[in-house]
Amino acid sequence: MHEMSVAEGVIQVLEEQAKTQVFTKVKTLWLEIGPLAMIESESLRFCFDAVCKSTLAEGARLEIIETEGQGWCLGCNQTVTIKERFDACSNCGSYQIQVTGGDELRIKELEVE
Repeated sequence: MHEMSVAEGVIQVLEEQAKTQVFTKVKTLWLEIGPLAMIESESLRFCFDAVCKSTLAEGARLEIIETEGQGWCLGCNQTVTIKERFDACSNCGSYQIQVTGGDELRIKELEVE
């Protein structure tokens, strides 16, 4: 379950930002997660709640924004929506798709005190 290390990494980023942005508590955290990031949202929620104990994010609400996966099809030179890596192009059926979006995991927004 790599979601635990992801949650710990998010807390580490929050603690670093608290020093530079001068805040002491995180009330709400919005994470943007693409379907190709290989992160299970519910597992991440569970892990986030566990690693938040005794940190500036204790009691914080975690909001997950799910994005679409996108790729560039080398077969038909079109941008296509993909749900998983190695999906076929919905236009031409080619499997030569270069991922261009949907593999991200990023902090989109924070509500802090």
